[in-house]
Amino acid sequence: MITTGDLPGWIWGGLGLYWLASARGTHRAVTGEASWWRVIRLTILAITFFLLLSPWLRVGPLGWRFVSPSEALSGFGIVLTLAGVLLCVWARVCLGKYWSDKVVLKADHELVRSGPYAYLRHPIYSGVLLGIIGTALAVGEWRGIVALFLMGTNYFVKARREERILAGSFGEAYVEYKRRTGFFLPGL
Repeated sequence: MITTGDLPGWIWGGLGLYWLASARGTHRAVTGEASWWRVIRLTILAITFFLLLSPWLRVGPLGWRFVSPSEALSGFGIVLTLAGVLLCVWARVCLGKYWSDKVVLKADHELVRSGPYAYLRHPIYSGVLLGIIGTALAVGEWRGIVALFLMGTNYFVKARREERILAGSFGEAYVEYKRRTGFFLPGL
């Protein structure tokens, strides 16, 4: 039987399965990313989710609570986790054949400005970060805050790299798009 404490893991697992299944059918990349950078990013991803979801890390400062145990707060965290994951899926669907987990441009790449991309330049990252905030609240331990810091830093660096590539490829159209949308939050 699935318990409330298990729900964040099931939600993230569902996103992971969707991500793997939807990776097919994207265009080939016309730019590359250094393999060392990808290894670093994937390592940070693994550490982040190990911190969030592993009960073995309920030790020392990582296991200390930053919020008091509360069913209501845990439930709110699960709702935020689900909302973040749904934002990721919506953004992934809108990107379609231009999606990549690497910092690359795809063949015949177009600037996507529909769906959540009408408001955010990096809605997948925003969704993951929202989900991590939700899971951190549901867990209530400092390991969730450490996970948020790690992934937030990773995504900030990755998003800046992506923006340089997109600005170089789309020029003034990207500058205008940037002016109208938020980085990770609408209007910011």
